[in-house]
Amino acid sequence: MAERNHTTVTEFIFVGFTDHPDLQIPLFMLFLVMYVVSLMGNLGMIALIMVETRLHTPMYFFLSQMSIVDIGYSTAIAPRLLMTFVEETRTIPLTECAAQLFFVCFFVTNECCLLAVIAYDRFKAICNPLLYRAIMSKRHCVLFVAGTYVCGSVNSIVQTLFIFSLSFCSSNVVNHFFCDVPPMLKLSCSDTHVTDLVLFTFSTVIGMTSFLGVLISYMCILVAILRIRSAKGRRKTFSTCASHLTVVAMFYGTLICIYLRPSSSYVMDQDKVTSVFYALVIPMLNPLIYSLRNKEVNDAFKRMIYRKNFFW
Repeated sequence: MAERNHTTVTEFIFVGFTDHPDLQIPLFMLFLVMYVVSLMGNLGMIALIMVETRLHTPMYFFLSQMSIVDIGYSTAIAPRLLMTFVEETRTIPLTECAAQLFFVCFFVTNECCLLAVIAYDRFKAICNPLLYRAIMSKRHCVLFVAGTYVCGSVNSIVQTLFIFSLSFCSSNVVNHFFCDVPPMLKLSCSDTHVTDLVLFTFSTVIGMTSFLGVLISYMCILVAILRIRSAKGRRKTFSTCASHLTVVAMFYGTLICIYLRPSSSYVMDQDKVTSVFYALVIPMLNPLIYSLRNKEVNDAFKRMIYRKNFFW
């Protein structure tokens, strides 16, 4: 496959998560269970928010969108990951590789922006409670979500076009289990300086803008909480943000480890483990975090179970 360029490459070959024969079946079962739990948890969260009228608020509208995004990027990655454990060839067509890269970038960017939107929602709910309903109206919530989708679309188009304008002539073996930006940059035999700079700039601008939105929102929330005189009131107010802060810490920490650094510093084996964390672990944990640490969701779930038992 030497001396081929991006016009002649028709497929790529994944190295996979590991080559150890003894680990193939246990890892396949582990990742399959994680993917199924992620799907069930996020679909359950979406269904609960749709059914329970008490959860028809801006925050839970955004959480339902986050569940959709979690399903999206875990589904963009997990099936291919699972196939690398059962297939010997581990090949993916060029067009499918481009599509996978596009959807991974699209959904990850969406989640990044949604976390900032949810932080802003909490800021308005705590710091401007009297104007909250007017500011976070249904129309504004839809516009916020539409904005995250536009941002995701722009970023994923730029990332995909720049990556697949490169030449792949020395090898078509991708040292990963899905088509991601870092391994594709490593694989290219072109001069990736300009591409690396553009993609790093886009990732940094989107990531840091979203992160600053979260940071500023929570700094304002912290000031508002400190003004509350009673300890009980402070705990109650902070508890409404605790779940979101946990998800923010996990998600942004993982993204910084993978994307917000130059391609020369990538360590593929380490990045594979980190990628599993954001592709399967975070989507699996998100509905658990938001439900276990949220009294409204717990109460809504209990009411739904009670109604089901009552009718049976």
